Amino acid sequence: MATVTDPDITQAQLAYGTKVVAVEPGGVEAIPEGERHGRPLQLLWTWASPNFEFATIAVGILSVLAFGLTFWQAVAAIVLGTLLGSVSLGVLSTWGPRDGLAQMVLSRTAFGYRGNILPAGLNALTAGIGWFAVNSISGALALSVLTTLPAFVCLVVVVLAQLVIAFFGHNLVHAFERYAFPVLAIIFVVAAVIVLSQANPSAPVLSGGPPPVGGFLITAGAAFGYAAGWNPYSSDYTRYLPKGTRKLPIGLFAGLGCFVSCCLLEIAGAAVVTAGQTAVSPASFTNLLPSVVGKATLLAICLGAVSANVINVYSGAMSFMALGFKVPLARARAIVAVVFGLLGLLVASFGLRNAGQSYEAFLLIIAYWVAPWLGVVFTDRYLRRGQDVGVLAQSTTHVNLAGPIAMAVGLLVSIPLFANQTLYTGPVPRAIPSVGDLTAVVGLVVAAVVYAVLHRTLGRGARDGVVA
Repeated sequence: MATVTDPDITQAQLAYGTKVVAVEPGGVEAIPEGERHGRPLQLLWTWASPNFEFATIAVGILSVLAFGLTFWQAVAAIVLGTLLGSVSLGVLSTWGPRDGLAQMVLSRTAFGYRGNILPAGLNALTAGIGWFAVNSISGALALSVLTTLPAFVCLVVVVLAQLVIAFFGHNLVHAFERYAFPVLAIIFVVAAVIVLSQANPSAPVLSGGPPPVGGFLITAGAAFGYAAGWNPYSSDYTRYLPKGTRKLPIGLFAGLGCFVSCCLLEIAGAAVVTAGQTAVSPASFTNLLPSVVGKATLLAICLGAVSANVINVYSGAMSFMALGFKVPLARARAIVAVVFGLLGLLVASFGLRNAGQSYEAFLLIIAYWVAPWLGVVFTDRYLRRGQDVGVLAQSTTHVNLAGPIAMAVGLLVSIPLFANQTLYTGPVPRAIPSVGDLTAVVGLVVAAVVYAVLHRTLGRGARDGVVA
């Protein structure tokens, strides 16, 4: 079985150690045991800091403003969707230490070396360019209001800060999230308490939205899409942990960091609308705050955007390299991260004028493809219990047609029938508006069932070369 190895990169990884201001070598190779370091607690701030930003608040604003829910209905939908996305994040995070591999490399066991192009390519686009653009815009707009500088100038400043951190890589990313965490947590907790104190939970439902059940399901789908959007990155940030690290604290700290931060700000976002604000913009949040707290919050929104995007561009680059392209450079990952960041800057510069216009669709679309991917990788891991998945994930000859076929079927069944978007509404939500948007649920179940059937039908032993 052929595997990807490079002695020079391995030596460079061993020299990387715990250095913070040093460029992480290599790309998606397995992390040697002698290079492992860190502890599960760091995952708390690694997954909390990126969610302390305006994009998180916007999910809550949309739940009342666009989806027509009451405050308490929005709270229930947000908690449900975020819980599901956070639990899966925690489970996937536990996969990193065993083999020292990135999430989209581990995805190859279910999709094959070449078939993995489908999920890894989608993640590279949504993480390295899509999310990067969304968060850069919110950070730039907040900085522009705070400094009165032109929005494009602020966008360049924000992007450059993100690229520098992502360029250095793993150790600096973790360090940045750690030191940003107390600043972001204090400012946003204070701001959220003030906003919640002005909420009117009994405010009348805004007209024009879907039926209550439909709005609830769409909100839960959007909250799931936001939290689950981090899922394809999960083991990218645990693959350096020592191999024997206990799984429970890994999953607990990763999931808790995501769940608490998302719920806090999304619920505060729902409160914003009940307090009389009617726009999906940072100003809707800061208008409810005293001047000093408002300015601090604008600064935190900018810092939070950087926290989110160093994760996005780093993992976007990892996903690109998991496609199997050979980049013959010792600093391949760092170079790819910069390229993705520049592409994200280009997309963000076009989106400045219509910030937030398509955010709802973007969140749901992420859930559309992440859910079938989760259905495939979780089913695959269950069926392979007892196998050496690390060797299989690094094999350049591994073929598993069951994965891409199952995911494609999940997408083709769920999106045309159940999607509920402005540009396209499937026949099911058109006929029964109360179903909201069940695309992610249907996609996950269909992909999981199809994969379970095909995995056994195609003959796992003959194609895997790995014996249980």
